[in-house]
This record gives sequence, structure tokens and C-alpha cells, in this order.
Amino acid sequence: MQVSENLQRYWQKNLRITGILMFIWFVVTFVVAFFARDLAFTFFGWPFSWWVAAQGALVVYVVIIGYYAYYMNKLDIEHGVAEEE
Repeated sequence: MQVSENLQRYWQKNLRITGILMFIWFVVTFVVAFFARDLAFTFFGWPFSWWVAAQGALVVYVVIIGYYAYYMNKLDIEHGVAEEE
């Protein structure tokens, strides 16, 4: 089965954005959390590292999901593979 050039470009863009967002997820989940334990000051009565892990990471995850949905909707329309409403 021959895949059209349009669908190959679509798939490459999809893989690129997925890779970038997964890298951001990795940095927020592991790198920031690893270095946050060295932040020894308190923030609203809790250690700042707790805030990074419990609050900041969740906000970033929601932003990642929202951006991915927005980007993929735009990409679907651009390449003609959007679902009809």
C-alpha cells in the first residue's frame, strides 16, 4: 500500500510534536523534580520542592495536553484528515 506524501508529512509532524512534548514531560517529571529537592525554602508553609512536584507539574501536564489537542486539530485540518462534526 502506497502512502501519499501528504500523509507522510502529517505523520512526521505528528511524531515531531509528540517527541517535543514527551521531552518537556520528561524534564518536568524527572529533571525539575530531581533538582527541586535542593530548593530548601518554604512557599506558603510547604517546602518549595513539594509545590513543584504537587502543583507545578500538574499545571504543565494540563498545558501539554491542551497544546497537543490544539496543534493536532490544526494539523488535521491542514492535511485534510479532520473528523466531520
